[in-house]
Amino acid sequence: MSQITAYFSENIGKILSTFFTAMTPIGELRASIPLGLGVYKLDIYSTIIFSILGNLIPAVVIVYALEPVSKFLMKRFRIFDRFFTWLFNRTRKKYYKKFEKYSGFALATFVGIPLPVTGAWTGATIAFVFGIPPKKAVLDIFLGILMAAAIVTIVFKTVGYVSFITVR
Repeated sequence: MSQITAYFSENIGKILSTFFTAMTPIGELRASIPLGLGVYKLDIYSTIIFSILGNLIPAVVIVYALEPVSKFLMKRFRIFDRFFTWLFNRTRKKYYKKFEKYSGFALATFVGIPLPVTGAWTGATIAFVFGIPPKKAVLDIFLGILMAAAIVTIVFKTVGYVSFITVR
């Protein structure tokens, strides 16, 4: 137990930096895992765990907060009512049949492929727009985050240091 305590007290700043980097909408796991492993030289387990937690927390907040916020705005401001009505009608009419068929798989895969503009933040927004129940959305997003963490870790460990992140 004392080794764990010593590790965390030694590396708390690096761990928190990795955690908060994973919370950002642009960086997410794509940045936090290379940061933790490559720049800070943290062990693989704490890097992955804190990156997953940091990436999941904003997604859960978004999934549970967007609906009440949008309903509030729709009741208070006519422009938001028009916007959200247009957005929901257009998106659901255009994509819902395809998305309904593969919704869980599609959302998890979308979140799990570590490319720009994919990830937990966008996945949470998509879940809101398509009306996926929050519990199901969080589970699908979590599975996608696990997939992304595995992909980023494998790529980072096999390819090596990413030149734009590490300084030699």
